[in-house]
Amino acid sequence: MDTAGMKPPGLLQGKFILKKLPDGNLDKNKVVCTLCNAELVYCRSSSSLKYHLNAKHPLDNVEDAGPSTDVARGKTRRQTTMFECNRGKPVSTALSAKLTSLLAQWIATSCRPISVVEDDGLELVLQAATGDPSYKLPARRTIMRRIHDQHAEEKATKVEKMVEARSVALTGDHWTSVNNDNYLGVTVHLIDASWELHSFALGVMKTEERHFAEACARQFLDVANQWGITDKISTIGTDSAPNMVAAGRILPFEHLPCVAHVVQRAIVMSLREGGFDGALAKCRKVVGHFKHSPANSDELNVQQSSLGQVKESLVQDVPTRWNSTLEMIKRVRRNRDALHTTLSLQKHNLALPNADYEKLAKLEKLLEPCRYITELLGGDKYVSCSVVLPALCHLQHAMNISDDDPAYIVRFKAAFIKDLNQRREKINLEWLKVATALDPRFKDLKCLPRAEREPVWAKLSALMKGEEPALQPLREENPEPPKKKTALLLMGSDSESDEETPEDSTVERYKVEPSASLDQCPLKWWSEHTAIYGKMAQIARKYLGTPATTVPCERLFSLAGHIVQKRRALLSTENVNKLVCLSDWWKKER
Repeated sequence: MDTAGMKPPGLLQGKFILKKLPDGNLDKNKVVCTLCNAELVYCRSSSSLKYHLNAKHPLDNVEDAGPSTDVARGKTRRQTTMFECNRGKPVSTALSAKLTSLLAQWIATSCRPISVVEDDGLELVLQAATGDPSYKLPARRTIMRRIHDQHAEEKATKVEKMVEARSVALTGDHWTSVNNDNYLGVTVHLIDASWELHSFALGVMKTEERHFAEACARQFLDVANQWGITDKISTIGTDSAPNMVAAGRILPFEHLPCVAHVVQRAIVMSLREGGFDGALAKCRKVVGHFKHSPANSDELNVQQSSLGQVKESLVQDVPTRWNSTLEMIKRVRRNRDALHTTLSLQKHNLALPNADYEKLAKLEKLLEPCRYITELLGGDKYVSCSVVLPALCHLQHAMNISDDDPAYIVRFKAAFIKDLNQRREKINLEWLKVATALDPRFKDLKCLPRAEREPVWAKLSALMKGEEPALQPLREENPEPPKKKTALLLMGSDSESDEETPEDSTVERYKVEPSASLDQCPLKWWSEHTAIYGKMAQIARKYLGTPATTVPCERLFSLAGHIVQKRRALLSTENVNKLVCLSDWWKKER
């Protein structure tokens, strides 16, 4: 482009040219940057042009100057840093308050000790960042006050969400810290008016008394009363410990045992019946040989590298840790050659599972569906309650006995199915059946026998008519056979009447709706059909918001373990609760 006569006058000569119009004339109100071809408005003032150069081309921002300037000395100007802008200037009150808030948020979110504000190195970093050598970190008491204020602010937003919700579900469990202190963790789960699923912590409270059923029930009620949600709680999920099951009978809410615990207990019982104890015992000893000796572990890593394998440590299985047996088997089999080579160079009395690798391979194949189901049901960012019965049905099919199965596999599968069916009857099937029917992906109820499907729709019709009997404490003191429970559901409805009520027609219309695809979100489906189904949508919001497991509490305890440490043994119960809650809330908002 011919730039002669097109450069605007001024200090920025050479950096911009006037825009050339299609007819060959010049547009004196617009200029083009010769460095990046950006088009800017030009109004006889170079302020905007200077800003563009400083922001986009700081190293090329050289003004015309005489021989005594930096240009003549071969130097270029650069954009000034915040340190240079504030050099020698004290930090303002507003900036100091903002830094205090950010420090408090960082400490809570990242589980840092409060004493970090006494670290000289952190103070030097902030002094360099602010350009104020006199800046001092806030005191520990100031940080704790700010954390309390932030907790109050965040709690207010959580309370507002629960006030707007029609119903909420709780999960709870007990945890013992490294200081041998007992804590009760409680999380809440709800679906808001926009059909978004929310899950967050309500608190981690220290408990002094023994975990008898009455004490556990009272602790749950205390948490509910503190948040003002006692009249909104639909279900409470716990593990299958006897005291928790008994507490569930006492509480005036529906009780849902953790399905992940149920599957894990079925695995443990089946391993004994299947005759895998010998092979697993050998694996545990081999893993322990390397886990307890850094030297042995280093030698194993050398062999892994020589074989072109990824360096990885072995995993020891624990009966109460989900999927740990599967992970132990997978790593032992994956590192079979490296293990044998390493052990052949050492003196040991270990019995290697040489003759058991085929058996371990078959066991790995059996446990893989259990891992998939456990991880699927353990999520808290999507609907899980309605997936329980289809998932258990999938496990039943995976454990079907075939003619090619050896005797030990037949024993394992038979024991697994027997134990799972026994525990299945105790996981509040009635609630799970309705939740499955309200999930548009599984509303065909193919996971249930045909004889059990119609009573589910009768139950749903009764719920829409408001004829569900009120929940009573100790309602399961004398549990009735499942068949009788199903018959009682029909007695409270008008399914035998010749007249079809509006509620019945709504249920029938929902039944004939095309099922949603498995990859479709049920909450999105209901958000698009809320106006059509009205009250049924409200019931769906209640049932689908219930979690299938207590995994949210397990994650909460993993978080609390980073806060309640031996070096932080003096943290008060109040501070532990607020730090854990803030960390949980902020991490989920990222």
